[in-house]
Amino acid sequence: MSKKSIKLLLISLLALSMFLAGCGGETTKETGGKKEPATSGGSAKDTLVYGRGGDSTSLDPITTTEGEAFKVTENIFETLLQYGDQDTTVNPGLAEKWTVSDDGLTYTFNLRQGVKFHDGTDFNADAVVFNFDRWMNGNEDKFPYYTMFGGYKADEGHVIKEVKAVDEHTVQFVLKRPQAPFLKNLAMSPFGIASPTAVKKYGDDFRKNPVGTGPFKFVEWKQNDTITLEKNPDYWQKGLPKLNKVVFRVIPENTARLNALANGEIDVMDGLNNSDEATVKGNDKLQVIERPSMNVGYLGLTTTRKPFDNKLVRQAINHAVNKKDIIKAFYGGKALAAKNPMPPSIEGYNDSIKDYDYDLEKAKALLKEAGYEKGFEIDLWAMPVARPYMPEAQKVAEVIQADLAKINVKAKIQSVDWATYLDKAAKGEFDMFMLGWTGDNGDPDNFLYTLLDKDSIGSNNYSQYSNDELHDVLIAAQTETEQAKRNELYKKAQEIIHEDAPWVPLVHSTPLLAAAKDVADYLPHPTGSEALTKVYFK
Repeated sequence: MSKKSIKLLLISLLALSMFLAGCGGETTKETGGKKEPATSGGSAKDTLVYGRGGDSTSLDPITTTEGEAFKVTENIFETLLQYGDQDTTVNPGLAEKWTVSDDGLTYTFNLRQGVKFHDGTDFNADAVVFNFDRWMNGNEDKFPYYTMFGGYKADEGHVIKEVKAVDEHTVQFVLKRPQAPFLKNLAMSPFGIASPTAVKKYGDDFRKNPVGTGPFKFVEWKQNDTITLEKNPDYWQKGLPKLNKVVFRVIPENTARLNALANGEIDVMDGLNNSDEATVKGNDKLQVIERPSMNVGYLGLTTTRKPFDNKLVRQAINHAVNKKDIIKAFYGGKALAAKNPMPPSIEGYNDSIKDYDYDLEKAKALLKEAGYEKGFEIDLWAMPVARPYMPEAQKVAEVIQADLAKINVKAKIQSVDWATYLDKAAKGEFDMFMLGWTGDNGDPDNFLYTLLDKDSIGSNNYSQYSNDELHDVLIAAQTETEQAKRNELYKKAQEIIHEDAPWVPLVHSTPLLAAAKDVADYLPHPTGSEALTKVYFK
């Protein structure tokens, strides 16, 4: 072979190797603006990209009530107690064990030792006391979920008398009265224990600079785009987490999110439309994941605004909405028609209650009795994001609009960004609105008291509904420690709510997620948020 031929061969081989290297360099995964190799040195992927419909409103979980926040914070913060992987049984968390006094008033927790916050400071009893003191000295605007403990420090209904550090690794809660769901409440996402040092350092900006003890550390938040977390190398559970990085990416449209999954841009998506389930199952690179059902989607009627200050009008709206058509059109059989504000999977559910029939003539008669024979015009606010209990809210709103038109109620569909939507709803600024709830702890208290008691107006009671009889029943149910007696009280509460009709309960759904086939050990939780501690790529 001539020198010229050898030279040409070498040039060809060099060009080929450069081409192959270039092709290899394009095997990338989008992670919030930066492109990172999907594989590194032949090792398995270690960055999970989670596609979701809306951004978080805060990364300090106690300051919000919306689920998009908890999806992220569940991975940054930990609670004293934690739920089972796919149920709401109470298990050790940051507290290894606990004892309860015979009178149900004193809870003593032995804390896990050697745990560090992400900023390197120690987790101890003083940190627990600091967090609870912070929350109980706040109010509904600052820390809305703290109403789970009966209000705030100055409120008569506040159940916590004192939280004290017995020693460095022992903390004690003394209650004013028994609270049956107390332990379940402690395991809820909002009560993640934050670094006192970081809270003092950042002040109000702690919402954007979260520091907990969890499996992942906060890295970056690009508003309405991505939130990036990275592995906590000092996590107390050795060998966990298995992922190196998690990126939560906002893709508002369900269909666009599914396209991103199919194209390999994301690894997991929530809010899979029921109508797209067959498409996912037909793709051998994807898998469908079902979340255990523990939710309710509803149409809220603000009881402090006309005409919904009249019970007859609210009952009429209940008779006018065809739930079966909604379920048939948008849930693919993966939902139950709701008649109560809590799902049948929750203990204390009252199945003897008869739902409002779809009956347009009955609806018109009730409107006539209420003085609205000619109907009225009203705004119907529809969620701008897909939620587990309502993956296609705008389309459901159109069906409700058409139903109401049949009884001369002209509903104008309105919407606004998610954070503003929740804020306005909480303040009672909407006439009629679509929302829902995924249970936090598996207790009926978390649906009935949290969503419909007068104590919860300003936090989660968006319909501004107040009934003194209901309040007395719900407080009695909280205080009663015998579950059978609690169940009877909750059944009574559901009868009161059904008669007063502050909502049109619509559906209890089985939410669907989709993921790449190589995503393993993803266990969706019925509360709607799960730590990704054990997830890995096959």
